[in-house]
Amino acid sequence: MSKLISGATGDWEVVLGLEVHAQVTSNSKLFSGAATEFGAEPNTQVSLVDAAMPGMLPVINHYCVEQAVRTGLALNAQINHYSIFDRKNYFYADLPQGYQISQYKQPIVGEGIVTLDLKDGETKEVGIERLHLEQDAGKSMHDQHPTMTYVDLNRSGVALMEIVSKPDMRSSEEAGAYLKKLRTILRYIGTCDGNMEQGSMRADVNVSVRRPGGPLGTRCEIKNVNSVRFVQQAIEYEARRQIDILEDGGTIVQETRLYDVAQGVTRSMRSKEEAHDYRYFPDPDLLPLELDPAWVETIKAGLPELPDDKKNRLMRDFGLSVYDAGVMVSEPEIGVYFEEVAKGRDPKQASNWVTGSLFAALNAKGVSITESPVSAANLGKLIDLIADNTISGRIAKDVFEIMVETGGDPAVIVEEKGLKQITDTGFIEGIVDRIIAENPGQVAQYDGGANPKVIGWFVGQVMKQSQGKANPAQVNELLKKKLG
Repeated sequence: MSKLISGATGDWEVVLGLEVHAQVTSNSKLFSGAATEFGAEPNTQVSLVDAAMPGMLPVINHYCVEQAVRTGLALNAQINHYSIFDRKNYFYADLPQGYQISQYKQPIVGEGIVTLDLKDGETKEVGIERLHLEQDAGKSMHDQHPTMTYVDLNRSGVALMEIVSKPDMRSSEEAGAYLKKLRTILRYIGTCDGNMEQGSMRADVNVSVRRPGGPLGTRCEIKNVNSVRFVQQAIEYEARRQIDILEDGGTIVQETRLYDVAQGVTRSMRSKEEAHDYRYFPDPDLLPLELDPAWVETIKAGLPELPDDKKNRLMRDFGLSVYDAGVMVSEPEIGVYFEEVAKGRDPKQASNWVTGSLFAALNAKGVSITESPVSAANLGKLIDLIADNTISGRIAKDVFEIMVETGGDPAVIVEEKGLKQITDTGFIEGIVDRIIAENPGQVAQYDGGANPKVIGWFVGQVMKQSQGKANPAQVNELLKKKLG
């Protein structure tokens, strides 16, 4: 999707802002000690506080506050040393309190910046408006009984960080890049696992369209989209829907919509509420949150190397391209794996093996790099065997395939399979002489070097007859010498 969308009456620009709900990585909920494990039997992780029993009082989870501060620091954001919890009042069957404890006017984290990595090495900064802590609601299940709805309160009270961007994005690609970058940052610092399939990270997408550079249009919010791909699809559909309405002389109604994955369309869910509809007021059961600046500084000092810093270091220390460095830092585990492979070796060769053969093998098996059958140590050994001429690059591919299936040590595989490279000049020369003698037509085509491409055919024949074991450099040298 380009940044400008063509319509029947001219070009349009899409304006996007995302509100991402990221579940805090914590063993207990925001205001109770109940567990947060995913996939537990319904209503087995519910305290009296989560069920809103009369007289129960919330107690703030210190660890969740720390995780929110860590996230704010990683987003280069302002940490507010004074924040307040409010009650956001609305009725849902799975919200037993009748309100959600959230932060409204005074959130724990203020403005920050996320730098997007786009195609061709282009970057773009997207502003963060705020990050606030809030409790999740329960879950209504409509498909368990023909006439009744069941309610599971396991998620009730789970800690969420709502990360609100500024409307700085102008295409579905930018929105996808933003979500990926945010997920990468959260995983680096360990404050959210970023697992969108399990609902621990989901996005509300605000979409509006306008003439390029014109005033902002009326926005619609697409609620609870749970994959990067679906976010991009929903944006593209919704932008086109709004453009078609405006070009037909209609107006956009501000509303909340849902994305129908099966049909690939957005559907109206309800009219969009304004803040006053929720009747926010400070929660009388919770004191204002006051953070010690020294404590915040301690958290800052303990942050790990962040993705942008690591990307710059890999480019500087290993000479990686912007693209390769971006791939290596896209997941914390990939960067760790790459650095172990590249240590003391040709970094470009290490990068090629990781992003080429290894990623292809992992995709084929449907596993992540943490489940790779080829360890970083063994991939490094394979590169060493190429570097010291024990095996050729061609044989290395065969050895790698065996490693993928067995997880074995490449040196052992080479020894057991008899795959060592042949560097015996006399042996190679014998094959070269025989092939030249048997193929006078190709020799004539080579014409003493006038048609140099033909030598590739001779190299292929020698490698074939040596079962890929002949040293390619020696083969090339001998062929050029004998063919004249």
